[in-house]
Amino acid sequence: MKYYSTNHNTPDVDLREAVVHGLAPDKGLFMPERIERLPEDFYRQIASMSFQQIACRVAEAFFGEDVEHDALERIVCDTLSFETPIVQVDPNIWSLELFHGPTLAFKDVGARFMARMLSYFIGRGKDRVTVLVATSGDTGSAVANGFLGVEGIEVVVLYPKGKVSEIQEKQFTTLGRNITALEIDGTFDDCQRLVKSAFLDEELNRKFRLTSANSINVARFLPQAFYYFNAYAQLRGAGEQRDVVICVPSGNFGNITAGLFAKRMGLPVKRFIAANNSNDIFLEYLTTGVYTPRPSVPTLANAMDVGDPSNFVRVLDLYGHRIDAIRADISGARFSDDQIRQIIADTLQRTGYLLDPHGACGYEALRQGIADNEAGIFLETAHPAKFKDRVEPIIGREVEVPARLAEFMKGKKLSIELSADFGDFKSYLMQR
Repeated sequence: MKYYSTNHNTPDVDLREAVVHGLAPDKGLFMPERIERLPEDFYRQIASMSFQQIACRVAEAFFGEDVEHDALERIVCDTLSFETPIVQVDPNIWSLELFHGPTLAFKDVGARFMARMLSYFIGRGKDRVTVLVATSGDTGSAVANGFLGVEGIEVVVLYPKGKVSEIQEKQFTTLGRNITALEIDGTFDDCQRLVKSAFLDEELNRKFRLTSANSINVARFLPQAFYYFNAYAQLRGAGEQRDVVICVPSGNFGNITAGLFAKRMGLPVKRFIAANNSNDIFLEYLTTGVYTPRPSVPTLANAMDVGDPSNFVRVLDLYGHRIDAIRADISGARFSDDQIRQIIADTLQRTGYLLDPHGACGYEALRQGIADNEAGIFLETAHPAKFKDRVEPIIGREVEVPARLAEFMKGKKLSIELSADFGDFKSYLMQR
């Protein structure tokens, strides 16, 4: 299958080039030339299929022309060494728990898949690749742990100083080996700008084979479609037959874009809700029809602190830049920090279910926007313990830290501090 750029000013490439390069030469994001609609028989049988069986069928539709069947199956099954269960919170609302992987965040799926896909491609060409990744929290930990020890791949994680939780920070700054963490004196948008600028710098690209593990990479965001299919399968397996609405806490928009791809593949989702924190650029676009990126502001839901979502261009491309079509499939919601605190406290008291700050936005947007004849799924994107310093004052008690997270906290922080100036970042890379 060929992949084209959202800017349409560069030749189409194959999957290997799209994965290894990450960003198109014309600064656009790669998109598959077509989206295969899966047969009705697949959806009739889906409730009886395992997560790995479902994911293998979805992966075949995207990657089957470029990766041998047995190799693709190994990549999928090795990636999905954990489940993504749905848990009922209200009579018509379920939480899709995406925190059962190695770093307890939804990005474990995409990061692990991409690490294995990239290793598959560079192993054939004996290349060495430097992965650059900007993180507002969970991407860094998922990518760092997904790529840890993978031969031929060096990973450089950029994160905003003082704007990720301590637990998140420890998950990618303590690893060493082929993982380097750069603590940038700025915002997530600054980190993302540095990464994008590096991809476009001729001198850096002559010295390094650069790629990105952010959701701009097709091997990172497309596999996230797997758990949408799995959630639907579980809902139908439980006997739920109402129309399905899915709410996605949204920052860089890779997650919801994967869901929109799933819908194009025939997944019976009636509509989506994009839940924002105070960085409500997408909601503003839905309201006004004008996209106005702006500097992000820090919030309790830090992984959603994005002022210029990279994957917004994929949404536009998918819908032919027609805002009426986008509005037909996606609505938006916005929640302030005070509202997030209230949602977490009230939901725990009323239902016994503990939300993380991002899931709180998703849950409440769904609760406010769902109809009686609909069944809702919201994405609980990370374990609440990853934000214990923010959640505990809200609920007035300790959040139990899973053993995997506790182990990370014992490690020594190894990050390197840098300014948000591209010249400083480039100099650091050139001296490596």
